[in-house]
Amino acid sequence: MAVMHRRSTTMGFKTTSDLLQSRIRTASEKRGFAVTRLLTHWVEIVGEATAKMAVPVKIGYGRDGIGATLTVLTKGAYGPMLQSQLPQLRDRVNACYGYNAISSIRITQTAPTGFAEGQVAFTPKPKKSRQIDPQVKADAQQAAEGVKSKDLRQALETLGANILSRPKSLDRGT
Repeated sequence: MAVMHRRSTTMGFKTTSDLLQSRIRTASEKRGFAVTRLLTHWVEIVGEATAKMAVPVKIGYGRDGIGATLTVLTKGAYGPMLQSQLPQLRDRVNACYGYNAISSIRITQTAPTGFAEGQVAFTPKPKKSRQIDPQVKADAQQAAEGVKSKDLRQALETLGANILSRPKSLDRGT
């Protein structure tokens, strides 16, 4: 009986998430986050209003191993508001885990300014959008013209336009 081997569709390439998954897991496990989804999907789990007030910092496990403590960081003024939402917050976090993993939540407050180590960016910085010259776009489209797959052609056009439009100071050897 002949064994059939499945042909790889990635041609030896790995996605970025595959390459970074072990490093992300290692970094998050140092802080007690066995499930990285809590960090990566914090806004969806707790809601936008709560996510603007607090971010998860650490999960600590007790000696008996029953129930963990989630530590969240917030600015001083949000502490009392967050305190009143702790039962709902714990329920939402436990829903992420699928069981009652978190038994308590500890709130750590920081000053809105100072303490460089303790400052937290509660909202991501807006992305800068740069304009690409229409001629550069046309050159990138022409270079990817022979590719039959629509998705691959668009990806190559975007990559080409980004490479052709980057500042010369970023080019190696110049």
